[in-house]
Amino acid sequence: MAKIVKAVKVKLTSGRIADFKCPADKQQAFLWCDTVPGLAVRVTANGAKSYIFQAKVKGKSMRLTIGDVSVWSIADAQIEGRRLQSLIDNGDDPRQVKADKAAAKEAARLAKESEAAALVLQEARESVTVGAAWLEYIEARKANWGVHALYKHERAMQRAGQPQKRGKELTVAGELESLADVRLVDLTPERVNEWASVEVLIRASSARLALKMLRAFLFWCARHHNYKAIIASNAATSPEARETLGKPKVKNDALQREQLPAWFAAVKSIGNPVISAFLQTLLIVGARREEWASLRWVAVDFQWNSIRIKDKVEDFRIIPLTPYVAQLLAGLPRRNEFVFSSPASISGYLAEPSDKHNEACAVAGVDVTLHGLRRSFATLSEWIEMPAGIAAQIQGHKPQGVREQHYIRRPLDLLRMWHVKIEAWILEQAGIVFVPVQVGLRVVEK
Repeated sequence: MAKIVKAVKVKLTSGRIADFKCPADKQQAFLWCDTVPGLAVRVTANGAKSYIFQAKVKGKSMRLTIGDVSVWSIADAQIEGRRLQSLIDNGDDPRQVKADKAAAKEAARLAKESEAAALVLQEARESVTVGAAWLEYIEARKANWGVHALYKHERAMQRAGQPQKRGKELTVAGELESLADVRLVDLTPERVNEWASVEVLIRASSARLALKMLRAFLFWCARHHNYKAIIASNAATSPEARETLGKPKVKNDALQREQLPAWFAAVKSIGNPVISAFLQTLLIVGARREEWASLRWVAVDFQWNSIRIKDKVEDFRIIPLTPYVAQLLAGLPRRNEFVFSSPASISGYLAEPSDKHNEACAVAGVDVTLHGLRRSFATLSEWIEMPAGIAAQIQGHKPQGVREQHYIRRPLDLLRMWHVKIEAWILEQAGIVFVPVQVGLRVVEK
C-alpha cells in the first residue's frame, strides 16, 4: 500500500480536474481536496482519472477507489468521502463494510434463486400422480418380490382396454386404476374411502389386497426423498376404507376325497403339459404356489429322489421326490433353468396358472384355489394318519412347540416313507393306475 504523502490541497473544480495531468516521469499523481480530508483525484500515466479516498485504519494506510470522475460529481464524491471517514471514526473498516454489504447482497440473491428453485421443485413434486409414483415404486422394490407379487402390483394399476400380453382379449381396469391420475398430494383418506365404496361392489376380496398394497406404497413414499415432503399422512390407513371393504372370510376350500377323480381327470386333460404337471404336483407336495412354480432343474435330484425348495420360513427345505411327481417332472421340456418353464413369461416360469386351473375346476364341478391345493394336502394327509409334524415339515410350516423346534430332526427317508404313502393314497382315490418306474434325468426336446 502506498505511503501517505503530504501534498498541497486545493478546491476541486471541474476545470482543475480537466486540466490535471500525470507528470511524464510518474505512473500516477493526486489532486487533493481541501474540503474533505483524504479525498483526491488520481490520474494515471494513461490519463484515467478517478476519485479515491485515503486514510489510516487502525494505524495502517488504506486507499479506496470511489469512482470515475466522468460518473461521479465533485459533490457526490465529497459526500462519499465524508461517509467513509465517518465509518472509520466509528471503528469500522470501509473495506470490510463494503465486503459485508456485497456478501449480504449475494446471499440475498442466492436465497431468492434457491427459493425460486425450491418452488419449482415443489410444484414438480406436487404434480406427480399416483400412477407415475407407483411405477417408480415397482422399479425400486421388484427385486424384493416374487413373480406373483410383481404381477399383482402391475395388474393393480393397469389401464383398461390395453392389449393383453397373451390372447386377444383386452385388459380390464386394475383395482387401483381409478386412482392413477390423482395427484399424490391430493390422495386423502376421503378419496381412498370413495375408491373403496366403489370397489367393494365389484371385487371386495382383491380390493382388500389392493388397499394393503396401496398402504405399503404410501409408506414407501413417506420415506422417499422426493415425495416425503408432500405425504402428510398415509391415506390408506383410513379405518373407514377397511370397514367399507369388510373383513376377509376364512378360506376353507380344499379337495375332498370323493372330488379327487373329477379334479385329476379335468387337470390331466389340460392341453398345456407344464400347467397340468404343475397343478398335479402342487397338490401332491403341498407347497406354496410361488416356491413350487420357481423350482429349478438343479434343485431336482433324480438319483437320490430329493427336491431342494426355496422356503420363505427357512432359506430352503429338502423334501422327497415321490415316484409320480418324478415321472411328471421328467416328462417336461427343459427349455430353460426352470422346471415349470413358460416362454411367454418374463420370469421364464409359470406366472399365472390360475385361469387354466379355474377352467378345470369348472369342468370337474369343484371350487378350490391354488392355495386350496396346499390346504388339501394337509387335509388329505389325515386319512392315512400322517403325523402332523411330518406333514408340516414337507409343506414348510414353521415347527410348533419346543419339541418340534429343538429336539426332532427327521431324516429324509422318514419323510419319504410318509410322502410316498400319501401320494399313493391320493392316486388310488383319484382312480389313477400308476406303476412306479426308475426315472433318470433326460432332456426332452422342445
